[in-house]
Amino acid sequence: MESSHVEVSSSSTQSVQDPAAEMSSSQEKDSQSSKAGTSQRKTTPAKEKEHLKRKADSLKDENGKKKKTRKVQRTVRPNYTVQEGEDMLLIISNISSGDSVWKPKRKRCKKRKIDAKGKSKIVPVKTKKAPVKNKVVKVTEEALDKSVDLDSVLVDSYDHWGQSLPIEVLVKIFQFAVLQDGAVPFLCRVGRVCRLWNRAGSSPILWRSVSIGYCWIEPGKSQLPGTEQKIRNTIDWLAQNRFSQLKDFSLCHWKKHVDYVIQRVAQSCPSLNSLKLSYCMGVTEKVFQSLGPDCRLLENINVQHSEFHVDGLVSFLEMHGSQIKSIYFTHSSKSDRLLSVLSKGCCPELRLLEINTKIDGGYCQLPICIQALQIGCPKLQTFRMMNVTPVPKMIRNTPSSTSGFPMLEELCIATSSHSFMTDSDLNNVLHGSPNLRVLDLRGGSRITATGLYALPCERLECLYWGLYFNSNTMVASKKGIHMLAQKWSNTIRELDLTNQPFSEEDIEIAIGHLTHGAGVDSFRSLNLSGTKITSSALRLLISQSPALKYLNLSSCRYLPRGFKRLYHGQEDIQMLLDKLS
Repeated sequence: MESSHVEVSSSSTQSVQDPAAEMSSSQEKDSQSSKAGTSQRKTTPAKEKEHLKRKADSLKDENGKKKKTRKVQRTVRPNYTVQEGEDMLLIISNISSGDSVWKPKRKRCKKRKIDAKGKSKIVPVKTKKAPVKNKVVKVTEEALDKSVDLDSVLVDSYDHWGQSLPIEVLVKIFQFAVLQDGAVPFLCRVGRVCRLWNRAGSSPILWRSVSIGYCWIEPGKSQLPGTEQKIRNTIDWLAQNRFSQLKDFSLCHWKKHVDYVIQRVAQSCPSLNSLKLSYCMGVTEKVFQSLGPDCRLLENINVQHSEFHVDGLVSFLEMHGSQIKSIYFTHSSKSDRLLSVLSKGCCPELRLLEINTKIDGGYCQLPICIQALQIGCPKLQTFRMMNVTPVPKMIRNTPSSTSGFPMLEELCIATSSHSFMTDSDLNNVLHGSPNLRVLDLRGGSRITATGLYALPCERLECLYWGLYFNSNTMVASKKGIHMLAQKWSNTIRELDLTNQPFSEEDIEIAIGHLTHGAGVDSFRSLNLSGTKITSSALRLLISQSPALKYLNLSSCRYLPRGFKRLYHGQEDIQMLLDKLS
């Protein structure tokens, strides 16, 4: 390459010094131009090297030493920001949406090697693999099923936070998560994180309330024998290793293995206090037979929306009903058998009785003898009949007058349709209940304000008397709301008068009694949807009720446009007051 470069330079000097050479033949010019072209292509890499050499020499000072460049140190910016909240620390990420936390590996530059012929070859760069310091053993479901000791699993060396955190603190954190999301599957998942989390997640304190849903197969598919055996093994392992202090247990949407699960729980959980079977099928008599001798502390039974053996539950209540304090069941053709057992006094300690049905089940009646139930359950505190209308029923040798429910605090006879319960029927239930606090009579179109005023309940806090149907032709009470407001103005906290046809004068007087009562500072909820409330009465109520958080004014025809809607929160209600003023 040096020889070609010399030839090009000598030819160029000759052309400058000897002008006669320009008059040479065309053949000589062509040959010289072709030699110059080839030599110019060959000298291109050499020129690049000279350019890089001059650039490197420019960085040297006069003494031939390299100039020292000042390095700018960049401050390391963390990927998060910590801000203080009211009762917590907020960790906010600084990574924008365009950044990527997991960056792909940059490709290595491939070296070019020039062989003897002058051709360049691409040689890949070999990367050295970093030695694996701590090999993490993968914990599989099969390993957990075989009860492998998790202490043998190595923990990453960088997990110092998980190793140094006190287990008592971690158990306390898990308690908040269990209260919000339940023990299953949360505790099962955190137990696979590390040894410390497994020890904390296995604490019996966290397994006192468990609800298990059916999730082993997809809907509409049959169950294989292997899956059935896996379900039994899972229940056995939980009963032996986690349910030692179990108190509240729930099964939801189980169609098989209900008998097996309840039997294993009853045998392994002597502290069981509450049992709930929701939307379960195949609940046979064996379930209740296993509960009797093993669960001496069982007090609450909930079998709503489940298909269960009624005779099995009846026999259980006859033998062990003295320990039961709460019963929930759904109305069926055999509900009268359960009520007859309760009326005979098999559950003298019963505190809560709830009977419900489907909301879209239509009009549902249940014959019930209130006097016999008052004698059999004298300590009843909560009596709910959801979407079920009681029909008076008389039983032989039952006295017509009783002491009622002296400890009753809540009565709910609510329905989305018409309820044909009258004032006399209501008085038969509440004539001996002076401590009543909650009265729910939604749908009670035949109840009048006069009948409510005659009740012996002087400390009522919640009255729900809304009518949730279209027609008002069957409404018996059209006046007298001011009497109720005057009677309970010192204690009332929540009031529902949806679609009640009281006049505007009657409502204004009632609002005046509420605002001048001693309980106006604690008044928090009011539903006046479809009533004849006026702007002046509404302004007076809002200005005198500082604790009001719920106000429903939808379909109120006596209010101007823009005001007839639902209001949530004190700020929203205060804005309404500003508009009214």
